[in-house]
Amino acid sequence: MRTRWIMLALAAAMAQGCAQQGPRWEREFGGAVRANLAAQVLDPAAGANADPASGVDGRAARGAIERYQRSFALPPEPAPLLVGAQQ
Repeated sequence: MRTRWIMLALAAAMAQGCAQQGPRWEREFGGAVRANLAAQVLDPAAGANADPASGVDGRAARGAIERYQRSFALPPEPAPLLVGAQQ
């Protein structure tokens, strides 16, 4: 009878190791809102800044926008198949 209780206690202890914790997104829920709120508290007049992207020259910004727009012109190339995979 004592062995039965020991086995039951051992099984319960092992089951605790399998307990699922909440997913990562639950822990970080609302993080973007809190970050935006913190940014507004640091500089409440940030919306009135006429030069918000200082440090980015015009040619680089224009090239980035054009590459971004061209990325939607053609469908993406299919991923290569694994060697030896049969379909």
